[in-house]
Amino acid sequence: MKIKVIVADDHQLFREGLINLLHSADNIEVIAQAENGQDAIDKVEAFKPDVLLVDIAMEKINGIEATRILKDKMPEVKIIAVSMHSDKQYVKGMLEAGADGYLLKNCTYRQLTDAVNSVHDGKKFLSEDITEIVINGYLNSRADDNDSYSQLSDREKEIFLLFAEGKSTREIGDKLFISVKTVGTHKQNILEKLDLKTNSDLVKYALKKGLIQLD
Repeated sequence: MKIKVIVADDHQLFREGLINLLHSADNIEVIAQAENGQDAIDKVEAFKPDVLLVDIAMEKINGIEATRILKDKMPEVKIIAVSMHSDKQYVKGMLEAGADGYLLKNCTYRQLTDAVNSVHDGKKFLSEDITEIVINGYLNSRADDNDSYSQLSDREKEIFLLFAEGKSTREIGDKLFISVKTVGTHKQNILEKLDLKTNSDLVKYALKKGLIQLD
């Protein structure tokens, strides 16, 4: 039985190139494609693939948040990041969100198919460059012990990302079905835990950690 794959990337040329590469693999079948994070979530829920290949910098919902949402809803789906970003914060963000693999967009055909087969078999797959980043991050983990972001609750992280993406207090309250006052309380707690003062500081912090991207 072929491994069912969905490809999500907001650049059509790259997305179609990836699909064409995968079509040449005898045991892999691309069953759908998505052009943004929300589309990826919808397609995964509709088609139930074995593996999702996802970019990080996408519109509507970025790859990190889409991965977090899908792993919460459908943990059995394997997710591989295919990104141009090799920055530590992007890698850390994807792996913490639950990604099973991470490849750079300059990967070879062999690396791509090996990654799909490996995660489908229940293994993790990181390209050599990404493995080095992860190892260095582990060796320097003492420096990360003071990472305040990890101290936020799941709800605070959710609200943090919405503020970072430019949503207003009212919009966040409506989206999460909570009161404006509750959103304000969460925001104050977030700012205190991260030692931030303003919305601008919050956005800069999110960009630095690779949790959001500039258009």
